[in-house]
Amino acid sequence: MGRDEARVHTWASIDVDRPMDKIDRQRIIGEMMMISRVMLHKGFVVGEHHHPNEQLVVVLSGRCRFMVGRAGGAADKEVMLGAGQVLELPPNVPHACEAIEDTLILDLFSPVSEKTGVDRAPG
Repeated sequence: MGRDEARVHTWASIDVDRPMDKIDRQRIIGEMMMISRVMLHKGFVVGEHHHPNEQLVVVLSGRCRFMVGRAGGAADKEVMLGAGQVLELPPNVPHACEAIEDTLILDLFSPVSEKTGVDRAPG
């Protein structure tokens, strides 16, 4: 099937990868955006990082804490997220995350990137 045709994906048929300890991730990567279904296990921490992608973090269940900065180095703020909430992260905004309990999220990234904050060292 070509990239110009509609496709149906089923999470149950997508391989799980574990780029860091305490995280299980499945990804669907399109031409201009990607979505990751991510289970952050209680105690998961990803340090401060940033990327050129715009990111939407959709919390389906659980609770997590984000530390969010501003481009240019302004002071960080803490954002607690729970089920039904969405965090919008503009490109290049520094952020870090800690799972307060097992947390299921959908991460949407645009543009597509094979590497995200959990795939590389913070920076």
